[in-house]
Amino acid sequence: MPDLLLELFSEEIPARMQAQAADALKKLVTDALVERGLLYEGAKAFVTPRRLALAVHGLPGRQADQREEKKGPRVGAPEQAVAGFLKAAGLASLDQATIQSDPKKGDFYVAVVEKPGRATTEVVAEIVPDIIRKFPWPKSMRWGSGTLRWVRPLHSIVATFGAEGDEPEVVHFSVDGIEASNVTRGHRFMAPEPFTVKRLDDWMAKLEAAKVVADRDRRKEIILNDAKDLALAAGLELVEDEGLLDEVCGLVEWPVVLMGSFEARFLDIPDEVIRATIRANQKCFVLKDPKTGRLANRFILISNLVASDGGKAIVAGNERVIRARLSDAKFFWDTDRLNGLASRMPKFQSITFHEKLGSQAERIERIVRLAKDLAPKVGAPVALVEEAALVAKADLLTEVVGEFPELQGLMGRYYAQGENLSPEVAAACEEHYKPQGPNDRVPTAPVSVAVALADKIDTLVGFWAIDEKPTGSKDPYALRRAALGVIRIVLENGLRLGLREALVEAYLYILRFMQHDDIIVFLNQKDGGFGSIFSKYAELEDVKIDFDLSREVAVCRDPKERDTFNLAILTYNRSGSFGAGYEQLRTLPAPEKLALDLLAFFADRLKVYLRDRGARHDLVDAVFALEGQDDLLLVVRRVEALAAFLATEDGKNLLAGYRRAVNILRIEEKKDGRAFAGPTVAALLKEPAEEHLAAAIDDVKARVSKAVAAEDFEAAMTALSDLRQPVDAFFDAVTVNDADPALRENRLKLLDEIRAATRGIADFDRIEG
Repeated sequence: MPDLLLELFSEEIPARMQAQAADALKKLVTDALVERGLLYEGAKAFVTPRRLALAVHGLPGRQADQREEKKGPRVGAPEQAVAGFLKAAGLASLDQATIQSDPKKGDFYVAVVEKPGRATTEVVAEIVPDIIRKFPWPKSMRWGSGTLRWVRPLHSIVATFGAEGDEPEVVHFSVDGIEASNVTRGHRFMAPEPFTVKRLDDWMAKLEAAKVVADRDRRKEIILNDAKDLALAAGLELVEDEGLLDEVCGLVEWPVVLMGSFEARFLDIPDEVIRATIRANQKCFVLKDPKTGRLANRFILISNLVASDGGKAIVAGNERVIRARLSDAKFFWDTDRLNGLASRMPKFQSITFHEKLGSQAERIERIVRLAKDLAPKVGAPVALVEEAALVAKADLLTEVVGEFPELQGLMGRYYAQGENLSPEVAAACEEHYKPQGPNDRVPTAPVSVAVALADKIDTLVGFWAIDEKPTGSKDPYALRRAALGVIRIVLENGLRLGLREALVEAYLYILRFMQHDDIIVFLNQKDGGFGSIFSKYAELEDVKIDFDLSREVAVCRDPKERDTFNLAILTYNRSGSFGAGYEQLRTLPAPEKLALDLLAFFADRLKVYLRDRGARHDLVDAVFALEGQDDLLLVVRRVEALAAFLATEDGKNLLAGYRRAVNILRIEEKKDGRAFAGPTVAALLKEPAEEHLAAAIDDVKARVSKAVAAEDFEAAMTALSDLRQPVDAFFDAVTVNDADPALRENRLKLLDEIRAATRGIADFDRIEG
């Protein structure tokens, strides 16, 4: 069967766009072919810096003929209906239609429309220009006087179609004056002359001869293998970098691996700074000395041509640039070490973290307070945690991190070590950012854990407070990552941490830092103005008023209004009394409401985390639905025990019995317009099966409660399994909807007791399957 070859030859395509463009071209073309009935055997996309190509194998030479029957109106129908039928079917008269009989509807007209298939080349010529014009580049441009938008100026198009052994034909079409042909070009410098190509194998062979490796994966393989060989010959090891390999592969069509060097004096700079400097500025790989484990003063660069001097001038040019960049990096490194981390802290007061959440200095103070609260819960010394939290962000204002933001945290560790701060504090400077992704390691040192949790919880609570939550695929503040980081830190360290309390405390710290020039008071929804606000609320029971004259901040909390607070600014005249000014700013969630919302978000993230490990998401829902479930470690243990129980025969049968009980309850409650809540009346238990079930429920409730309190969830499940037999026996022997209203009500309450017994473990209503 014939094959299609398509090549779009242009100026250099940015490396970061190449892989996505190749995937897009393959999908757009093959989807369009299939939509038009042209099925294929296989397809592969190719991309180099100057060309985007696609080969589609095993296409038919033309579309299949189509035969379609269109049912028309009944014989004798009005002329208007007949005319519409003829027009829709493309018939000149009724003589071209046939008449079919239907026993129920009578005779009606039928048009048989036969549509011959089109040649594949015609279809390709129709779909490709439209795909080119609408191609989804992240950024595109126009050039000259044309209207076509492409990532860079498009020079030529190759489009051939034909079977192996035959001379393929050119698929004729044009896009913005560019005519499709069978002519392409090779390497910009080493083989710039045009040449003709036929099909995929011929195209790849001639490109290879013209110093172009068309296959992206093969270019990567050449670069990696040659770089390793060159390093090995020098007695060194290549520091592999998949991201850099992808990038340099997109910069060359004919990779040539060369080695350069720099002065050994630059090795005083941390390895990570050297690597970042060389990588960012020259897209070069660094080499490691296997004897010392440190970087060597050599680097690998990838050229795009075979130079007549063996690459000496290319190497010298790269060495010159790298020498200058490393000189800058050494200056930054030396300058940063002259000033201690603590000296940078005052500068954070003038740096805004977020306009609604205050300065970076205020955020750091919140993190310090929260980390100190968390320290005893994670087994960390409070003094070390406070010290670490104070300086953990200091490296953000260093010269090295300003040049290479990806080194934040790591440089904090280096600077802290240079100042002889304790190892725990130095480690926390780096590790409090972790984990930054699903494959990143989790901090395990208690000091690092406390600061990391405080940092992430403050971020989550802060943006929740100002209603900047993730929506759909948008998460500009990486809140999903922060929540998953908290989950991983807690679970992988086996921490017992009540999240609700931590979230509320973090929120109260944030409230106090919302403003610092005026007084902040949180009024309930019912208040209509300022007046004697403090005296008014002081009379309310359980009102908490925090007032700090040094910060001119007051937080007034009314427990009777639990959903929202109104944020207002009150004028303070600095003489100990309040003025009459009142300005409504915005509504903020109450601490309890915010904590519940965030716990639901954590539940969603926990489902994702556990699902990746084979757990059922509905069981997470079932456990989280119970009130007070904010200990992630216990939630996971409970989910695991519940999953194991439901996998047994007892678990499956009990779940079936539970659903039967709940379904009956719901039907009867809807019918009566009321709820049937236990306990039952013992005197109304007439049948042995219901007496046995009531006794079993009381016993199981007590055992489950005791086991859960002891955090022995296996024992709780064992107790729950003892309900299976009495539940089955009850439904076999007892009629729930008895004619006696009192018996019926009591038995419905008994069904509710089944639900109550299972709720000691989870909300079985949320269990699927």
